[in-house]
Amino acid sequence: MSRVPHVAILDDEPEIRRMLALALEEAGFQTTAFGRATEFEAALKRRTPDVCLVDLGLPDRDGLAVVHRLALESGAAIIIVSGRAQVQDRVTGLELGADDYIIKPFDPAEVVARVRARLRKGRAESAPATQTARFSGWTAHFGRYLLVADDGTEVAFSHAEGEVLRLFLESPRRLISRAQMQESLGGAAGESFDRAMDVRISRLRTKLGEDPRNPTLIKTIYGAGYIFLGEVEWR
Repeated sequence: MSRVPHVAILDDEPEIRRMLALALEEAGFQTTAFGRATEFEAALKRRTPDVCLVDLGLPDRDGLAVVHRLALESGAAIIIVSGRAQVQDRVTGLELGADDYIIKPFDPAEVVARVRARLRKGRAESAPATQTARFSGWTAHFGRYLLVADDGTEVAFSHAEGEVLRLFLESPRRLISRAQMQESLGGAAGESFDRAMDVRISRLRTKLGEDPRNPTLIKTIYGAGYIFLGEVEWR
């Protein structure tokens, strides 16, 4: 018997929690719902869900801080479900590690479709998820969300940063356009996606010790995209 995917819902509005849980359970998912971040985070210590739906307007914690911590410490996919519709809110959520952003009010069928899309993407990545890649004095452990330098220095990366890093490492010395990034990583094309990618790449450069004025690993080809210049060995 195949395992039923588990979706955790964090939203302070009881009606939203009920609506999401009903739609997801009718679609065949298992759900647990929480109204406060403290309850949600305590439950995560006992069980990691496959997908987390996170509202930003929480009574006891900044929702963006919850998202960032999830991205650093959990392998779960993160979908923000929020009434904050400004581009900057969407960009910030993606920058901090969310995989998707849904604006309230929403159609429950759209949420179900987005959850299914994230799970399909996760299954497609599951085979190589425990692989490591060695490049330019670093080893990337994708199953652990960790970069390890030859001198033993360890640097954590988020799920979202890992998606971009894997994309580069799987296509070294090849131009990767914005359109290819959008197609591979998902999300709606546009200003918010482009800015989120810029921030993720900037953070990867910082974690890899790159000179931001003259990066040698992840090169920007203005008007075209990016090229990863390192030699890569997968293990």
